[in-house]
Amino acid sequence: QAQVQESGGGLVQPGGSLRLSCKVSPRIFSVYNIAWYRQAPGKERDMVAVISRYRSTNYADSVKGRFTISRDINKNTVHLQMNSLKPEDTAIYYCNVYPPDQVNSWSNGTLVTVSS
Repeated sequence: QAQVQESGGGLVQPGGSLRLSCKVSPRIFSVYNIAWYRQAPGKERDMVAVISRYRSTNYADSVKGRFTISRDINKNTVHLQMNSLKPEDTAIYYCNVYPPDQVNSWSNGTLVTVSS
């Protein structure tokens, strides 16, 4: 059984918005901090936003003020609301535990393409 399942990616124009969702297994959701990561073509995978079990948050400088991470404890789901999207936000987005050295495996992620 997959520990996480991402959804919500797609094609959006610059300046647009998308909301990503990550369904997390109950055990993982209750124990770990959860982060959204992204990997653009030819680049390393980086943390975009992280939320703790206590709902404290942290963001990469490149997305501060534009992205918002949240968690729904009733649905074991973590969301990433992305506003004012830029072409440089184009990447595969992954959801997983944080920090990354605690990750056992990676899913296929969800592709976000920002283009006119």
